Amino acid sequence: MLKAGLVGVTGYTGMELARILATHPSIRLAAATSRQDAGRRLDAIYPFLRGLPGAEVVLTEPDAADLARRCDVVFLAVPHGVAMEIGADLYDAGVRVVDLSADFRLRDAGTYETWYKPHTRKEHIACAVYGLPEIYAEQIRAARLVANPGCYPTASILALHPALKHGLCDPSGIIIDAKSGTTGAGRKASVSSLYCEVADSFRPYNIGGRHRHIPEIEQELTLAAGRPATVSFNPHLLPIGRGILATIYARLARPASQEDIQSLYEDYWKGAPWVRVLPAGQLPETRNVRGSMFCDIAVTVDSRTGWLILTSAIDNICRGASGQAVANANLMFGLPLDEGLGAAPLVP
Repeated sequence: MLKAGLVGVTGYTGMELARILATHPSIRLAAATSRQDAGRRLDAIYPFLRGLPGAEVVLTEPDAADLARRCDVVFLAVPHGVAMEIGADLYDAGVRVVDLSADFRLRDAGTYETWYKPHTRKEHIACAVYGLPEIYAEQIRAARLVANPGCYPTASILALHPALKHGLCDPSGIIIDAKSGTTGAGRKASVSSLYCEVADSFRPYNIGGRHRHIPEIEQELTLAAGRPATVSFNPHLLPIGRGILATIYARLARPASQEDIQSLYEDYWKGAPWVRVLPAGQLPETRNVRGSMFCDIAVTVDSRTGWLILTSAIDNICRGASGQAVANANLMFGLPLDEGLGAAPLVP
């Protein structure tokens, strides 16, 4: 049984990781950290885990040396700027690391610093592999440091990758209109995410080129297209707990029929167990992926305007964060990609 450590257990991604690892057949939670709750058992802060493997773990203060002694792999569910330090220390100690922050996602340190803050462990950026299994599985298998993708980028990249790889659309003017449940804002108390502020309402935020996921999306779309990609990414907050729905608009580079693009998408993703290309005429819903690793994608060709419209739905904290992190750990240790991740969506 592989031993896992979890740095930052008290956020939503940490909570979801603890839930998934509680039933994983080959990876067991052996250590978890929280400065605020150090000394408490995991099931004291998460009663839903009572009686499950890992629930007895006593939380400790974050300590890279201690985690390196006790763990085979460590998941970092902490904010950007924090993960780079402990992640680099763990990597140097020979431990495999899956970082759920943005600290190692961007291949260029200057781009990271433009959008986030000064990067203090630049020498480790080149060691990291971007952890989107459908695209980078072979590199992930050989990696010791995996940069887990963001939730919005996961939904957007999976939807656009086939079209850009085959030159079907112009990469320079893509519009991504995306909506996320409130877990995407994190678990820290904030007036803007209180129930009475969110329920029965719907609002945009960080629109007009301000969201920090933009460089990550553009980095991966540029690699897919083979030339620079630019996106207008505009997120919104949905009055639901979990889920992302993205509606993406890309100008077709040449005339193409609905049937041709539908067939191309089905062929492109036929070997990817978690990417479900929906039949023509069906559209994704967040409830159909809730709590699962699925990404549901629909293809719509607007022949009147020449736009390709892609709709994509994922669960933001499972497929878009913690479940994807476990999938990456599976690959790193030679386990089946889907081990411990076979749960069907939670409907209703």
